[in-house]
Amino acid sequence: MTGAAACLAGFDGITVVIHGSSGCYYYPATLLHVPLHGTFIMENEVIFGSEQRLHEVLDGLSGKGEKIAVVMTCVPAILGEDVRSILKDYDVIIVDSPGFSGDVEAGYKKALSILAPSVDPDREGINIDGACIFDPFSCGNVQEIVRLLGRASVPVGTVFCRDRLEHVEHAAAYTLGTNKDFASGVGSWLGGTLGFEEIRTTFEKIASICPEADINPVHEDIERENERIVRACDKFLRRFDPPHAIIFGGFSYATFAAKTLKQYLDADIQYVGSRNEPGISPFPGGHVQGFSRVTSLIRQFNPDLVIGSSFERSVDTCRPFVGLTPPLRGRVKLAPHSIAGISGTLSFVENVLNACMDRKK
Repeated sequence: MTGAAACLAGFDGITVVIHGSSGCYYYPATLLHVPLHGTFIMENEVIFGSEQRLHEVLDGLSGKGEKIAVVMTCVPAILGEDVRSILKDYDVIIVDSPGFSGDVEAGYKKALSILAPSVDPDREGINIDGACIFDPFSCGNVQEIVRLLGRASVPVGTVFCRDRLEHVEHAAAYTLGTNKDFASGVGSWLGGTLGFEEIRTTFEKIASICPEADINPVHEDIERENERIVRACDKFLRRFDPPHAIIFGGFSYATFAAKTLKQYLDADIQYVGSRNEPGISPFPGGHVQGFSRVTSLIRQFNPDLVIGSSFERSVDTCRPFVGLTPPLRGRVKLAPHSIAGISGTLSFVENVLNACMDRKK
């Protein structure tokens, strides 16, 4: 449900209604930090049906010039109401996405498939993929990749999913990604942007399809910033031992974190716990869902660096911690921070070094 809401709410021109209880509304509202609406169905709607409540909410939102999307949650799905028939007189998008039907990535992809994105052969530029507002780094990722494409003199196509609704049907022919866990599948895939090697490879592909592109500034930036990271990490390793790390998060981010720690800090990657279905990885790990399993792994490996969410941090607040995946509670975040792109790698390594040094002190 939250993945579907994240996909739809990322587009300007869509008003998202969460059809469910108050809890079903407040959970995505606190994670996505965008305007959402809810039906807030109560016990009487569960017993006698939610038709009247749906009409009340949609009547109040209609006529404002935006497409309305209704995201179905567990309660109406279990009740089996024919919501499509109830809303037959409304021009709405209906996404049947209760929590028991899949994880956040599944809901995101289902909602995007209903929007039916398509390639416009006349659209110039490169699409930016994987910008799901569920990801706390998505805004910073988009800004960073827009900057890098600008450095290479390449225009930006459609951003999935942080763009205007009308751009969904006018995507460019080629796409690069920021977070493969939220891939749109639109356009020909050029590659990712997590880590310097991925960025270099992806921009070389851009140069091969865009004769007007100049990727030398991007390569120069990579070389310069890579040297800065090496110097900072060498200085750290002269004072401290390589960290023993355990990592939790979406598979793409978690793998990026593990590779970066291994490359620059010769870290011992004890375990990579993937919240979604993991792909092929050179590191020990597996599919980890559930707080009890997280707690068991942290206590088993006794790491001196934990990377993940507020859940992992709460197991032992005395360990160095770096936030990588939602929820990240108890911290004010106003400025956009990235994981993708050159700035994303710089920011991640900076956070790791500071977290480890602070705990050592």
